Amino acid sequence: MARYKDSVCRQCRREGMKLFLKGDRCYTDKCGVVKRHTPPGQHGQSRARKQSEYGIQLREKQKCRRTYGVLESQFRKYYTMATNMRGVTGENLLSLLERRLDNVVYRLGFGESRPMARQMVNHGHVLVDGKKVDIASYLVRPGQVISIRSKSRDLAQLKELREQGANKIVPKWLTLDTENLSATVTALPQRDDIDLTIEEHLIVEYYSR
Repeated sequence: MARYKDSVCRQCRREGMKLFLKGDRCYTDKCGVVKRHTPPGQHGQSRARKQSEYGIQLREKQKCRRTYGVLESQFRKYYTMATNMRGVTGENLLSLLERRLDNVVYRLGFGESRPMARQMVNHGHVLVDGKKVDIASYLVRPGQVISIRSKSRDLAQLKELREQGANKIVPKWLTLDTENLSATVTALPQRDDIDLTIEEHLIVEYYSR
């Protein structure tokens, strides 16, 4: 499957905010947004022009897409799925993205960033209901149990997670057992559970043009 292979710090700089794509590095002075807060490219330091309504909608869509690490064709499929669901389309879209297996692994603290969590899934470290699932876009459902296979429990970041114990903060729609490195999906994620500064209505307006 195609994926973005360039510097992820360029994506953060283009959106003008931290998307936390490099884990702990994003919290240090080495963060690309801190070091160079201008957009990438040779014209990045020039004076920014006033954005049009379309430009504002586009940037919001790009920010959301890059945060979750999906390409345009896949993101559009999620939007189509969201429009066919009951409820508010924008909130449905974010709920679908949150249910991606790589995002769930990230939310549980098994990976420092979504790219790292995606790699863990792709390499077969993650089990769903006791069976290996190596598809990062797999959508979890309430009642399913997400765990780390026994041969992978000695990974450095997982040892640190076990040491943190109950101090690890996870979304309320997930129940984490740090000792056994497993979690249960107790409900579908709601908008209040998603701590992202994304105005999803702008994404809906973008695709509704």
